[in-house]
Amino acid sequence: MTLLEGCIGVEDLVLLEPLEQESLIKNLQLRYEKGEIYTYIGNVLVSVNPYQQLPIYGPEFIAKYRDYTFYELKPHIYALANVAYQSLRDQDQDQCILITGESGAGKTEASKLVMTYVAAVCGEGERVNSVKEQLLQSNPVLEAFGNAKTIRNNNSSRFGKYMDVEFDFKGSPLGGVITNYLLEKSRVVKHLEGERNFHIFYQLLAGADPQLLKALKLERDTNGYAYLNPGASRVNGMDDTANFKALQSAMTVIGFSKEEIRQVLEVVALVLKLGNVELADEFQANGVPASGIRDGKGIQEIGEMVGLNSAELERALCSRTMETAKEKVVTALNVVQAQYARDALAKNVYSRLFNWLVNRINESIKVGTGEKRKVMGVLDIYGFEILEDNSFEQFVINYCNEKLQQVFIEITLKEEQEEYKREGIPWVKVDYFDNGIICNLIEHNQRGILAMLDEECLRPGMVSDSTFLAKLNQVFSKHDHYESKVTQNAQHQYDHSMGLSCFRICHYAGKVTYNVNSFIDKNNDLLFRDLSQAMWKAQHPLLRSLFPEGDPKQASLKRPPTAGVQFKGSVAILMKNLYSKRPNYIRCIKPNEHQQRGEFSSELVAIQTRYLGLLENVRVRRAGYAYRQAYGSFLERYRLLSRSTWLRWDGGDREGVEEVLGELSVSSEEVAFGKTKIFIRSPKTLFYLEDQRRLRIHQLATLIQKTYRGWRCRVHYQLMRKSQILISSWFRGNMQKKRYGKMKASALLIQAFVRGWKARKNYRKYFRSEAALTLSDFIYKSIARKFLLGLKNDLPSTNVLDRRWPAAPYKYFNTANHELQKLFYQWKCKKFRDQLSPKQVEVLREKLCASELFKGKKASYPQSVPIPFHGDYVGLQGNPKLQKLKGGEEGPVLVAETVMKVNRGNGKTSSRILLLTKGHMIISDTKNSRAKTVVALNSVAGVSVTSFKDGLFSLHLNEISSVGSKGDFLLVSKHVIELLTKMYRAVLDATQRQLPVTVTEEFSLRFKESSLAVKVIQGPGGGGNGKLSCKKKGSRCLEVTVQ
Repeated sequence: MTLLEGCIGVEDLVLLEPLEQESLIKNLQLRYEKGEIYTYIGNVLVSVNPYQQLPIYGPEFIAKYRDYTFYELKPHIYALANVAYQSLRDQDQDQCILITGESGAGKTEASKLVMTYVAAVCGEGERVNSVKEQLLQSNPVLEAFGNAKTIRNNNSSRFGKYMDVEFDFKGSPLGGVITNYLLEKSRVVKHLEGERNFHIFYQLLAGADPQLLKALKLERDTNGYAYLNPGASRVNGMDDTANFKALQSAMTVIGFSKEEIRQVLEVVALVLKLGNVELADEFQANGVPASGIRDGKGIQEIGEMVGLNSAELERALCSRTMETAKEKVVTALNVVQAQYARDALAKNVYSRLFNWLVNRINESIKVGTGEKRKVMGVLDIYGFEILEDNSFEQFVINYCNEKLQQVFIEITLKEEQEEYKREGIPWVKVDYFDNGIICNLIEHNQRGILAMLDEECLRPGMVSDSTFLAKLNQVFSKHDHYESKVTQNAQHQYDHSMGLSCFRICHYAGKVTYNVNSFIDKNNDLLFRDLSQAMWKAQHPLLRSLFPEGDPKQASLKRPPTAGVQFKGSVAILMKNLYSKRPNYIRCIKPNEHQQRGEFSSELVAIQTRYLGLLENVRVRRAGYAYRQAYGSFLERYRLLSRSTWLRWDGGDREGVEEVLGELSVSSEEVAFGKTKIFIRSPKTLFYLEDQRRLRIHQLATLIQKTYRGWRCRVHYQLMRKSQILISSWFRGNMQKKRYGKMKASALLIQAFVRGWKARKNYRKYFRSEAALTLSDFIYKSIARKFLLGLKNDLPSTNVLDRRWPAAPYKYFNTANHELQKLFYQWKCKKFRDQLSPKQVEVLREKLCASELFKGKKASYPQSVPIPFHGDYVGLQGNPKLQKLKGGEEGPVLVAETVMKVNRGNGKTSSRILLLTKGHMIISDTKNSRAKTVVALNSVAGVSVTSFKDGLFSLHLNEISSVGSKGDFLLVSKHVIELLTKMYRAVLDATQRQLPVTVTEEFSLRFKESSLAVKVIQGPGGGGNGKLSCKKKGSRCLEVTVQ
């Protein structure tokens, strides 16, 4: 029990002292300012709206409250929901949770929290989770179509809702049924400045995509609709776009098809567009005022959207057909009447759409008929309303609250009486205000206000709100709870606040003045038959189903029941439903009018506590005995106050309680002993018990601390003593171990010396000096044999490119290991050569010769290595003229390619074909394939070539030769490596001498009995592409640039 321990204020107002209105308000304010918004009155929960999100909800708190009973933790809505659910599941008692309070007090949020808690603690499973999700998702749908922003509340429920959630025997939800009461449909066409119409209109315009708006023939701007206040289109903290998406998602989860969702939105669009239908004055031929449509575009768009003839809709709006059993009379409506008809149609369409949505949700969440079920009802209904101008809606709302207050008082007293009777405690009659006289004033079948309102609506002749008020004044002139201007004048009372068209009822929550204007119209709630028939003729399936009375086959001249009769019947059914269940109450309070967190208006809260009857509720709860508890729990808490029950009590719980109270000398008038519970009359006695318990706990705590400190010191001493003994024993053992180790090492050393001396002595006796050489030779040979055998098993592959070789295990094997590596590599090369064909051998010899001549000298050599030597680069086989040039006895042509001959006089180049045979080099013209020059290979004195990547080379000739007298040749070849390599081998074969090949960037040429210096330089590009540029520098120098 935590109600009196470390709490802020008093958590249960039953224990409040003194019990007065001021102390009750101060207690609520104190708790509210400290963030404690929940307070108990027995099993009733009082909730003060914090206007902010508090960190006291979620899975962690749900798990916390589901494991404790009602009073074990701080007051919370989860505790009340847990009691209701456990009573339903474990005790098989149907439950109902009644959430009351005025607009803005947090009723809707409270109902959501109750449903969330029940959904979290009940069973799991695919079907169960689906049902829970559908029940929870019904809230966004009903809020969108039934809630609106008012002056007092940004999300005010403008309808009453009672939801029966049905469970199986295990406590898992099966489904539910929703009943709605008195939707404020007048808000569709009219609402106060600063308020909004129902949320769905703004959500549709803000959240629909452009295609949907175009299909519904709507514009996104809310200022373009007469039924929407332009100044209050947005609400702080409310995202209409996101809410519209949530609405569509919720409807899908509940089971609405895409077509149904579209039809619902089309009907909503129809209501919006009806408000923009403007009516103009017209006159009939006889001068009688009539009306017509000012602009037919709006009517035409409505007709196109719902499949309705616009002319027929216009006729239904501007005229009325009066039908009797014998004849029909068509009457034209003036502008005021036509506007009334238009607004009545909009209100009826929206109201019937809302009822259809509720029925459609019920179809999705309904339970099969064959299952046995338990029921938990949640009632979220409008609270008591006292406005500046109270009309028919406030009248029926306050009538409903009078009935709920009557139920609350009767059930509370009944529960008290039954508990006293069950426990054998004498019942003391409680004086309280019985509001049955007020309920009777309103609902009496013959002489009640609702009955007279119906009678006035049905009476033939001139009927008006004034005649209705006059009748009330006549019938209730002497009623104690009815006032009007007429009754006040008769009693010579003056009240300037009472209007001539008003009457006042003294409700249990205070006096409320009602204005009778529009009572008759709102009670009649008439919709002309022409409009019903026009809606039924629409091709829109949903709209057509909303007006079944428009079907000519079902036409009836019987007058439909009035709004008052329907609401009275709904309230009677609701009361019957509540009486059949165990009630749980949540009283919601609004702390201020500005919806500001942290602000607490004592005057406003005092008004609400008065009409919620909180003080009266506390008095009823405290009637006779303010506090009661089971003997076992009471003894467990207070047994420490008696020496005979502390520490151990072996007797019964009741005897133990009597022993405790007797030892404390509690007056017998303050307590009563029931069969299972102890009853305490005054909170002072309970506070006295708590004070004694607190003092005793302090004494016991001191004793426990003293005992603990002594025990701790003894334990510490024993631990220190054991530690000291352990350390001493370990130290002595360690010292002995070290001493033994030294003695053992010394003995081993002495033994080693003795064994060595004996071994040396025996060696000298049995062996000669040559034994050492024999042993060393044997060891060496063994190591060598091991090395060679290991090398045999670890030989590398026979690939000539594989130069791997295992290292020698000892340094004195390095020389032998190196020689073996050379032999093995030579053997691999020989084996590789033996496998080659003669042609492959020749190719490799040419590549070897090229390597010897140019490797590391010529920059273009590495690129030529992987490229095979082809020899024929001019297509010699297809050119007979070139074949004739070489002669028959010359043998095959070694190289045939196109070269560039550099003119030694001006540096210009010309193309030539060069043929290299075994004996000659032939240079011919590329055009006519005629030999220009034939040079014998024995006339070639040498070759000069650069180190760059170019193909320039100089062919030096002997002066004594016939060709050599003309000078040396300067040529450029694309295959200079191949050409010079084959020329070198041809000269060697023909003359048995090596052709000198000089790699240099500066060399001289013989030209016209003189010499020409050639200088080869590298261009700025680095000579990467090998292109040449020749330029004459004077008469004796030629500069060649390699690009």
